[in-house]
Amino acid sequence: MDKQQVSRRRFMQDGAVAAAGVAGGLGAMAGQTADAGEEKQPDTSKILSYNENMTYRRQGSTDWMVSEVCLGGHYRGTPENRREIVSRCIDAGINYIDACTKGEVMRDAEALKGRRDKMYLSLSHCGREVRSEEFRTAKKLLASLDEVLVDSGQEYTDLWRITCFEPGGRHAFDTSCEMVEALETAKKQGKARAVGFSSHDRRWIKFMVEYFPAIDAVCFPFTTMSKRAQTDSVFPALKKCDVGAFGIKPFAAGSLFTGDGEEDRQRARLALRYILTSNTVIPIPGLCTVDQVDNAVKAVEERRQLDVKEVGKLERVSEQMMARLPAHYQWLNNWRYV
Repeated sequence: MDKQQVSRRRFMQDGAVAAAGVAGGLGAMAGQTADAGEEKQPDTSKILSYNENMTYRRQGSTDWMVSEVCLGGHYRGTPENRREIVSRCIDAGINYIDACTKGEVMRDAEALKGRRDKMYLSLSHCGREVRSEEFRTAKKLLASLDEVLVDSGQEYTDLWRITCFEPGGRHAFDTSCEMVEALETAKKQGKARAVGFSSHDRRWIKFMVEYFPAIDAVCFPFTTMSKRAQTDSVFPALKKCDVGAFGIKPFAAGSLFTGDGEEDRQRARLALRYILTSNTVIPIPGLCTVDQVDNAVKAVEERRQLDVKEVGKLERVSEQMMARLPAHYQWLNNWRYV
């Protein structure tokens, strides 16, 4: 994948840090070093909500330059507060929102009303897609998309990413074909500018990306414990097939945090900085306050590479995080290797 990036400064390099990261198992990620040669700088006038203090990354064959931190859909607050959060995102250069439930779709479309051209809006309805046996045909999936567009008052979605079984391999091959037929049809009809899917099954994601060239982007879990698998990693497939990648659960469903405000802000920034060293995965955390938006932006502005002390802290807090995972999020242990 051609990793084009825009930055307000060159990120500092620290060879000793890289060595420490590898020793700790934190540097074993695909694409940790930039491609050789001078990077082509895109036309910033074409980047949605461009801010010189934000960095952007090309998201696969979409050719969109997406902010390196985006806005996730999970949020419990008032519509007024959500609009404030979206406003702060736009001002800070964050230009992508992901919504995958009916409530999220309606709320985020309303929060973005009057400034639809400022952000990419990803819409889907996880309860009425292939997780449900009733919605495993192209016809039913397209009907679900129509419903999502009506609910949100939109003529199209920038990305329709169908929500699949967490263990995606449970889907029959025929279901995969029906799903891709629906994605291709939606794109041809102009109802989706780009298409993809989400799953918590690394090997199935790799298969889908390599088998179906229609896929523009995928969405999968990525935490501070995630690193490149030694075999069957999804990263080479993403690069070869020019597929964009969004990472959910960057804070492991909140298990990263302790309840100490300042400590939690530091942990959040450390997690986001680590994920961004993948040079592939763009995190989409659920930001619930304006302060959390500002903290995420600060993470992008900070030095990208972790120093030796930060590597040690990240290892400690990551182990604590995984030990605190609630029972219904134990599946995140399966995403230590990507």
